Amino acid sequence: MAQSTIVPDLAAIAAEKGIRFFLISFTDLFGAQRAKLVPAAAIAGMQKNGAGFAGFAANFVLSPADPDLVAVPDASTLIQLPWKPEVGWLASDLKMRGALIEQGPRNTLKRMVERARAAGFSVKTGVECEFFLLTPDGQEISDGHDDAGKPCYDASALMRRYDIIAEICDAMLSLGWEPYQNDHEDANGQFEMNWIFDDALITADRHVFFKFMARSIAEKHGLRATFMPKPFMHLTGTGCHAHISLWNGDENVCFDAEDAMGLSQRGYHFVGGLIHHADALCAFLNPTVNSYKRINAPRTVSGATWSPNSVTYSGDNRTHMIRVPGKGRFEMRLPDGAANPYLLQASILAAGLDGIERKIDPGKPLDINMYTEGHKVKDAKKLPLNLLDALRALDADNGLRDVMGSDVIDPYLQLKTAEWNAHCGHLSDWERAATIDC
Repeated sequence: MAQSTIVPDLAAIAAEKGIRFFLISFTDLFGAQRAKLVPAAAIAGMQKNGAGFAGFAANFVLSPADPDLVAVPDASTLIQLPWKPEVGWLASDLKMRGALIEQGPRNTLKRMVERARAAGFSVKTGVECEFFLLTPDGQEISDGHDDAGKPCYDASALMRRYDIIAEICDAMLSLGWEPYQNDHEDANGQFEMNWIFDDALITADRHVFFKFMARSIAEKHGLRATFMPKPFMHLTGTGCHAHISLWNGDENVCFDAEDAMGLSQRGYHFVGGLIHHADALCAFLNPTVNSYKRINAPRTVSGATWSPNSVTYSGDNRTHMIRVPGKGRFEMRLPDGAANPYLLQASILAAGLDGIERKIDPGKPLDINMYTEGHKVKDAKKLPLNLLDALRALDADNGLRDVMGSDVIDPYLQLKTAEWNAHCGHLSDWERAATIDC
């Protein structure tokens, strides 16, 4: 479903729907949502000229001397908050001095979408959003009875959180997202909610809003929702698997009925790009220090991490980084819950586009259990062990840089390197306990 080319009149919509305020929102490089609350009486001017922000105060590489960072709302993204309908939420595009800024995450995704269009196809994606429901202080899961060793799909634990899950699902139904299932995930206290796939930009906008909505509705019920990749070492981490397919109108150009896996040559080249750039992609798809406790984790209490640690692909096999679960599409299992929704989509598109443009061969698929037999695959590239390794891989990846642009990659590297340095300046309890008597 493509977004309409007709620009809605936000002031008229506000009067019709009883909207008193608008949240003019944007997402910074770290994936945090920033916003201004604008009264409906002022929205006409904001729709035309945008809302001004001091960019230095958000996670961008900007100076206090720079002019305003202007968030121009995309009226086609308007969502009336289901839990507070007097407020309308809007995704925005970021400009400075009248021009789109390269380091804007949504701007970056739109550039990748346009590059795909110029290559003759559009990209449709879906995301599997996992999250934990915790106590308000974030220290424990919220349901003390959710203690099974194999909690995945636990009906009783799911229904004990019915009020929250149902409210979020009802909201998605009312918004026309076509949610189709909700489940208790593999960790105690962990849930997943799914809605139908769509164009990459629409999926990213919905992903941003979903995270905001899940947190808000959980808070309304006195709990805390987190998308942290690994909040508990003994439990399965929080992924955000992405499903990808390529289209030309109504034709799925990833699909080849004659191929054993159902993938076209273009589909294989897209997978080849993901394989080739995987270590650099981790900087975007696994963007925190904590992320590497998920993708390089030991076995959890449920028996499996459900996360990759090697760069491989296969058919309908969840032990690989890329799974081909159905003909004409593939699943990237690398991203985690901390990924910036726009940069998640943009980096996957950039890697895949590079794969198509350079006809990168992904190699042969591996039909083995990587958790038990992965050690036998001697030539499989390993994923980075930490955030610093991923940042260095991204810095050195000229192919990804050429497609995404240095004007977004360099600021991202600068800010994420500062985050790594801050982590290195922190003394943990483990370090003290392990070395106090050395």
